[in-house]
Amino acid sequence: MNYLQYYPVDVVNGEGTRCTLFVAGCEHQCKGCYNQKSWSFCAGVPFDQAMEDQILADLKDTRIKRQGLSLSGGDPLHPKNLTALLPLVQRIKHECPDKDIWLWTGYRLQELNAEQQTFLAYVDVLIDGKFIQQLADPKLLWRGSSNQVIYHLKA
Repeated sequence: MNYLQYYPVDVVNGEGTRCTLFVAGCEHQCKGCYNQKSWSFCAGVPFDQAMEDQILADLKDTRIKRQGLSLSGGDPLHPKNLTALLPLVQRIKHECPDKDIWLWTGYRLQELNAEQQTFLAYVDVLIDGKFIQQLADPKLLWRGSSNQVIYHLKA
């Protein structure tokens, strides 16, 4: 898996101060997408053990308290990205059980295959659905268009 950008301190993509990883690769290719460079699975740089370790170190850093990790893209739930992301989210939940994980995907919750549903066991908040330009609304919190749904998967 490749990733385009990692922000160790982010206050835009979810509640609180967070770490945010933008993965590469998306087949949805929504008209009006603000991150079209993320569509290619070859964009960015390879996600490696050093980056995984950096994310965990940042989540554990007590100088800047972070609420959790946000995964966006691209599409983190694309099958090509799940293999790399599953060990990351499992490690976060094991080593940082107090941190939450937010995830944005173009897939609808009802469309997810078994592998994607298994991944959701580690996700606290899911924002699903393709961006639809005709339904775009800049007043929406954490969503680009009104068809997208925010699911709080963990209480």
